[in-house]
Amino acid sequence: MRAVITVIGKDMVGILAKVSTKCAESGMNITDVTQSILQDMFVMVMMIDIKESSVPFADFSREMSEMGRELGLDIRVMHEDIFNSMHHV
Repeated sequence: MRAVITVIGKDMVGILAKVSTKCAESGMNITDVTQSILQDMFVMVMMIDIKESSVPFADFSREMSEMGRELGLDIRVMHEDIFNSMHHV
């Protein structure tokens, strides 16, 4: 089982480190990541493996959203099944 994490916001030091640390602490493995700086905006999409997670998915998603608010970022976590349904043409 996988999930997609998106992060958008003003660039600052440590965004990738904070997100990846939270994933590791929750027993989730990052399998792919892409990031860009568009002028002064940080944009990242991360694919994570959640099958060995030590926390419920809904709790992890809420914690990531809260972390985003604290950092002034938009962090969203979406289960792969929902992501695929939303983006299937």
